[in-house]
Amino acid sequence: MKLISIYLLVLCVVGANELLVVAASGNDGGGGRFVYSGFAGANLTLDGTATVTPAGLLELTNGTLQLKGHAFHPTPLRFGFGSGGGGGGDGVVVRSFSASFVFGILSAYPDMSAHGIVFLVSPTTDFSAALASQYLGLVNVTSNGDARNRIFAVELDTLQQDEFRDINDNHVGVDINGLVSLQSTSAGYYAADINGGGFRNLTLISHEAMRVWVDYDAGDARIDVTLAPLAVAKPVRPLISAAYNLSSVITDTAYVGFSSATGSFNSRHYVLGWSFAVDGGPAPAIDVAKLPKLPREGPKARSKFLEIFLPIASAAVVLAMGILVILLVRRRKRYTELREDWEVEFGPHRFPYKDLHHATQGFESKCLLGVGGFGRVYKGVLPNSNVEIAVKRVSHDSSQGVKEFVAEVVSLGRLQHCNLVRLLGYCRRKGELMLVYEYMSNGSLDKYLHGQDNKPTLSWAQRFQIIKDIASGLLYLHEECDKVVIHRDIKASNVLLDNEMNARLGDFGLARLYDHGEDPQSTHVVGTIGYLAPELGRTSKATPLTDVFAFGTFILEVTCGRRPIYHDSHGTQVMLVDWVLDHWHKQSLVDTVDLKLHGEFDVGEACLVLKLGLLCSHPFINARPDMRRVMQYLKREVALPELMPTSMSFHMLALMQNDGFDSYVQSYPSSNSKGNISTATSSLLEEG
Repeated sequence: MKLISIYLLVLCVVGANELLVVAASGNDGGGGRFVYSGFAGANLTLDGTATVTPAGLLELTNGTLQLKGHAFHPTPLRFGFGSGGGGGGDGVVVRSFSASFVFGILSAYPDMSAHGIVFLVSPTTDFSAALASQYLGLVNVTSNGDARNRIFAVELDTLQQDEFRDINDNHVGVDINGLVSLQSTSAGYYAADINGGGFRNLTLISHEAMRVWVDYDAGDARIDVTLAPLAVAKPVRPLISAAYNLSSVITDTAYVGFSSATGSFNSRHYVLGWSFAVDGGPAPAIDVAKLPKLPREGPKARSKFLEIFLPIASAAVVLAMGILVILLVRRRKRYTELREDWEVEFGPHRFPYKDLHHATQGFESKCLLGVGGFGRVYKGVLPNSNVEIAVKRVSHDSSQGVKEFVAEVVSLGRLQHCNLVRLLGYCRRKGELMLVYEYMSNGSLDKYLHGQDNKPTLSWAQRFQIIKDIASGLLYLHEECDKVVIHRDIKASNVLLDNEMNARLGDFGLARLYDHGEDPQSTHVVGTIGYLAPELGRTSKATPLTDVFAFGTFILEVTCGRRPIYHDSHGTQVMLVDWVLDHWHKQSLVDTVDLKLHGEFDVGEACLVLKLGLLCSHPFINARPDMRRVMQYLKREVALPELMPTSMSFHMLALMQNDGFDSYVQSYPSSNSKGNISTATSSLLEEG
């Protein structure tokens, strides 16, 4: 009898343990609930940079740039009432569920970060095809918004991306199958007090732990998202309340977890605790007392001994070394900068010269990327953040409108588009201005087109995508940002390729901007011969359509693999536009495609871009399309109009000579490049 009692007791203990395991894994008859008050010893599914620290923090990113990390509860949960594996289209109704988690974002800079955290429900844990940076490790260029993703997500985003229609750089959004939010709002919470409460702003990169609640009510088809500081109880009023039936999105069984990514700035993303429940009321309570602490930012607290000893030791050192320090400072003012009162408003966009000096190893020749008409460009790595940058040193006269120029540089630095090289900021010394850009690892396009530095030949697919990338960037500059931006120097050497061979338009040193609807004013001609529109010789006024002309020449250069002005086998100077036009007249347009492709190209696409290049570089300004129409032609949403031989019969070289460009055309040099920037000093016009 005693043995039977012991046997029954063992069975009860084993059975209870099995029930606990089942409930925690989410396979308890179709439901699921779990709670992590810290992650020490947790069995999570991790990939990328995600890891669990010894202190029990779930670290999604570790500060390494341009990487992503994911973490998921190890077993899928059953969200549907149905028995199949499909979503709403299979007749499965998604049940109510609730999630709660505590997070923290640490950035190397107090006022900027590199993207945020996404809580998601997904049918898979495989996000290997997703991109980092602005895509948050969730989707990529082609999959963003695809209904086949079957993803529900809540984003805590710390960087504004116009391509995703973000409202600001500190917002919470509800996302369905991509990063264009169904509904979003600035981060904060609605406090309850004796005065009736009110909205309190929160900063996602405040280095403080915060808590998020995500609740889905299946009966009302409503998604509520609530945010609050860790020390504040769940507010009664949610931050976001969005009406959406998730039965059309979430599959019968799905995984829950987190995704995060870094971009060009040093940031780290953490989850401290997490709970979840399907069809079982609110998510289980997280034991806040057991949560691990966020890593300490800043110096550690000093002991009383150090507080007394250090001032005495410092005073002794100052007295002993004072004279020597003064002499050294007078002998070598290596880091002297030029600062004026009006620059205070541009503070976040100004880089200390010391940082740029160290980043470029003192502007050593081994860091030199190229020499252009307006200065030298150096590669550098910023101290502390390890961000790779390109620094352009430009000479300037401090008395000639430098305040207005810096104001425009800062305005251009706010432009954000996936096909523009971002202008990060500037630094000023006496007689010298430094422009700081993000670094493009694959260099400038002209080296691939013209066989410099033994670069490989670009395929036709790559060339066609590059043309579409730059067209997209120009459309953003001309029509989609707050002000109209005229680049004024579109050419192959100013098109840079990132590590995935995506094309980005760079070098905004000559760009000018004005309000939509205003008439652009200009007092001098700026640009590169071969890309200059004929009307510039008469009016000196740059417009979006002068950019279109340069883009047309750029299209022909990419397709034909020839420079805008070149010498034929007889030594005669030839305009590329004229040469293509002549072949078009002879009905041999395909013969102009770069011979290095060995005939491996799409004839239809090649004819489309060649004709579009001729149309964009039309000598008459009113005959050129704007960039929105150009994008429609490239996407084949609108048929390209038939070109009329009589209207297109012109000799561009003669036309430019008649318009006052003769002396520049005759002295046009061949491109001499090094590294990422490829120009020659005399290839740039600056005529007062």
